[in-house]
Amino acid sequence: MESNSNYVVGIDAGGTKVAYGLFDSRGVIIDRAQHPTDAEADGPMLCDTLTANIITMMEKNSLTFDCLSGIGIGMPSFIFYDEGRIFLTSAIPGIKDFPMRDYLEKSLPARIVLDNDSNAAALAEYRRGAGRGVRHMVYITVGTGLGSGIIIDGKLFRGSYGWAGECGHMLATPDAGMMCGCENRGCYMSYASGKFLPALVKQGLDNGIRSSLTPETMDGPGIKTAFDASDPLACTVVEHIAHNIAVCVFNVYQMLNINTFVFGGGLVGFGEALLGKVYKEFDKYNKIALPVTFKIAELEKDVGIIGAAEFVKGES
Repeated sequence: MESNSNYVVGIDAGGTKVAYGLFDSRGVIIDRAQHPTDAEADGPMLCDTLTANIITMMEKNSLTFDCLSGIGIGMPSFIFYDEGRIFLTSAIPGIKDFPMRDYLEKSLPARIVLDNDSNAAALAEYRRGAGRGVRHMVYITVGTGLGSGIIIDGKLFRGSYGWAGECGHMLATPDAGMMCGCENRGCYMSYASGKFLPALVKQGLDNGIRSSLTPETMDGPGIKTAFDASDPLACTVVEHIAHNIAVCVFNVYQMLNINTFVFGGGLVGFGEALLGKVYKEFDKYNKIALPVTFKIAELEKDVGIIGAAEFVKGES
């Protein structure tokens, strides 16, 4: 092992899994780990799990905490960035109003940088992926949830409280539609994210749309398989998701006038079947036909841990 203090741990704590990466001084991943997310966890429970796994990873690689320059963590949460405190976590409802950074620093002798998971992915793609070389960029994640990270003049834009970019919680149908973990009804996440796919399928079945989908196949891979077989309900669900993503992205474009969008997240695996429809819907609303670039994220499953590690490097 290198003898320096430039190792970094990057953690991507998402709605379905928690991934860990250990990076050397060159930014190369030298070890990784993963486990399912406990959706019933509260803040201390999650932090105790993170602490145990970080210590295990350090010991496995014969490293002491003196070798670390920091630990970066991306969470699917509204986060007061300067305080390192979680306000609300829609994907893990038990984690709210929790001083996560302070809690972790009591058990881990390392610098902790806590930020939103979409911000992590945005920073990773901007510095090391599809966003290299652009001045402004919006990263859109379409996976378990729907969110975005905003890069302006090469830096993350966090807003006044720290959670700029929560496009999935913009309201599509205020006070109507499904209840989201953000405690509102009708936000875009409830119409266009993996977490709500089973509910969308059930709605279609209740409305009498024919389908081969079953409770066991109402997830992303199952719907993609059914879509490829021209299943009527799967096709309807994909159209529905594409429309809502497109409207959400168009609203972000109108607000920020940033013309580079990078798409990542599990549902990007639908490929042209979904994103092609998103682009077409976006263009339908884009009456001022100046160039807007849509790119697929390049860093794939490692984007979250890479971005979390980039948090430790700061804004430079």
